[in-house]
Amino acid sequence: MVQFKCVPVYASVFALGFSAASFAYPPAQNYSLVHLQEQVQLDGHLDESVWQQATKVQVNTQNSPLERAPSPVQTTAYMFEDGRYFYIAIDAKDPNPSQIRGALRDRDELWRDDNVGIVIDSLNDERNAFEFFVNAFGAQGDILATDFDNWQEDPSWDAIWYSAAKINDDGYSVEMKIPLTVLSLPKTKEPITWGFSVARNYPRDPLYQISNVGFDLDIKCSFCQFDKLTGLANRTTQRDVMVTPYVSMQRSDSKESVPGPWVDGDADYNAGVDLRWRVNDETLVNATINPDFSQVEADAIQLDVNTNYSLYYAEKRPFFLDGSSFFQTNELELMYSRTIADPDYGLKVTGKNSAHTYAMLVADDNNPSVHLPSNQGSSPAQLNEQVVNMVGRYRYDVGQTGGVGVMMTHRQGGDYHNTVIGVDGTSSFNDSDSISYALAYADTQNDAEFAANWQLDEQQAGTAVNLSIERLKRDYALRAQVEQVSEDFRADMGYQPKSNYREIELGGGQTWYGEEHAWLTKWGYDLEWEKSYDLNGELLEEQFEGYVFGDGPLMSNYEIGGWHSEELYYGEYFTQNNGYIYVTARPLQDLNYTLYANYGSRIDYSNVRLGDGADIENTFSWDVSQHLQLQLSYNYSFLDVKDENVYEAHQFDVRMYYKFNINSMLKVIWQFEDIDRNQQAYLYRQVHERNRDFGSQVVYSYMINPQSVFYLGYSDSGYQNDNLDELTRTDRTFFTKISYAWQL
Repeated sequence: MVQFKCVPVYASVFALGFSAASFAYPPAQNYSLVHLQEQVQLDGHLDESVWQQATKVQVNTQNSPLERAPSPVQTTAYMFEDGRYFYIAIDAKDPNPSQIRGALRDRDELWRDDNVGIVIDSLNDERNAFEFFVNAFGAQGDILATDFDNWQEDPSWDAIWYSAAKINDDGYSVEMKIPLTVLSLPKTKEPITWGFSVARNYPRDPLYQISNVGFDLDIKCSFCQFDKLTGLANRTTQRDVMVTPYVSMQRSDSKESVPGPWVDGDADYNAGVDLRWRVNDETLVNATINPDFSQVEADAIQLDVNTNYSLYYAEKRPFFLDGSSFFQTNELELMYSRTIADPDYGLKVTGKNSAHTYAMLVADDNNPSVHLPSNQGSSPAQLNEQVVNMVGRYRYDVGQTGGVGVMMTHRQGGDYHNTVIGVDGTSSFNDSDSISYALAYADTQNDAEFAANWQLDEQQAGTAVNLSIERLKRDYALRAQVEQVSEDFRADMGYQPKSNYREIELGGGQTWYGEEHAWLTKWGYDLEWEKSYDLNGELLEEQFEGYVFGDGPLMSNYEIGGWHSEELYYGEYFTQNNGYIYVTARPLQDLNYTLYANYGSRIDYSNVRLGDGADIENTFSWDVSQHLQLQLSYNYSFLDVKDENVYEAHQFDVRMYYKFNINSMLKVIWQFEDIDRNQQAYLYRQVHERNRDFGSQVVYSYMINPQSVFYLGYSDSGYQNDNLDELTRTDRTFFTKISYAWQL
């Protein structure tokens, strides 16, 4: 995306006897933000006189592929505020405008295009920031970013702001109008100082990343290197309440027997409302009643074959996304919001006051489930009761990069409860060396029926501990980590699929940098060793992994590597050797390609034996025109044992997006999975030889902003197994939804 420090880092810590450190970072440039009351027509033309009076910032430093080098193109930003909105215009010169890359796109799909934007650390705490980007055709992207120990980005967050773009003879220009209520601001009537970075992504060969800031890669934190912008002394007091009601209609048809006739369902009408209220500059309240959490776009499919741990899916639901970074913890993921599946209501409070960050969430769930972890795999299990979920989070910032936090999650229903309490923190010894820790305790009570069904104790309690240390320099990195999770530790509201293990990890690598037009502009290697035991001291796995990586021609990135492991699975040790390759490239201006492939020996988890297999994942993205984009993903996997095939799997995900204009879009999705299993090769369970599943979706959407949307769509799904002669549809749904955000 827009991250300039493209190097792996770990968390850092404050506590356990470590003191906060203070470091001397490169001096930032300071700018005064002009206050003006003139109107701007957002059309992408920078012809209003107000832009000549605005604060001017030159964006002329290249951070990639060369570090802190002159930019190959000229970019200038102009900024002002009127007490209610922050305005920024960016003039992006281009010597060859015909080479500008991009198209009309869905939100947050512009990161490979020519785009410009601004990253705003509005609290000037050098830990949290908002990103607003626009491509040359007017598509928007916004991101919540954090820099507690490295720059992490969450593009799922969507705010309401306004922009326009225009391609011209000299390049392109962008205008943005951002409500101040979108940003977290300190409560004061004095002038406010922000940290900021204006950024431009210039994708040619290679990709140039350009900013007003020249980042020092020997310094782990990035936000601490931002320039500063001071102003907003005339900020107006305004009520910030947004109410978003929705109405929806859905009719689902199914079949009582397959094959068989359709049974038409009744139309199901629904209504609900979301509330977003910024109580003051520090505190934001989100509430929802009868939320509509139906997905308007299917998740990207993942092959769930020969896996023994649960798959991870990104959150897409707006209620959980606003302020989601406030719930983040180091290393242990104690809050995974997709564990809340079907709530009738939700309430969330997030905020920051000086060094104090706080967050709280309450929501019920009519369809709760858990993943029961072990060191041999995780099992999904359905709870029998409706539950109430509660989460609390507090973090105190220490020094320039450190902090300490506490977290509590609680899920209660009937005779069941799961409570987790955790402490985590970060601290840096200097610009490059950091340490992190996380400690959590879980207490679980299972109801008698659930405990009997899953052979669990009615009372469970356990701990999880993680300690990490890292040195991160421009040219090399070293890291070490130890983690221990007890057998009865369950974070039912988090993502912790493994338990009853102690793991030690050591790793590091080197990076070299080439010249601007060299065949390789960056290359290096990374090595890692890890060893894990169960808590009785029995070896679970020892693994060695290494890979080389680099950035090459055609905007390509690659990794080539392999691993060797000894793994215990149900009482037997298996030796596995695998090699892999990962490549992304842009062979043509409008075509992107990604390949991941591995081959080698691996455990047949269904039959507890060693086999040989491969996994291949391909993704093509093609901008057919400014309006039409196509995306094809094809995954292939097979497993053989002693020259006998166990399974062969093919998976397709085809998507077409047609943008009539920046607001209106037609989306068509088709997904298909075909798994052929050799019935004689399965020793412990009966399987179908033929396992085919498919689904399709057609959705028309008209979006005024992320909360004011009209949807009209159709979806269906079906399957084929040994009992069916052909693919058969089993479910179909017609749906429509309209929501509108009212600013009060």
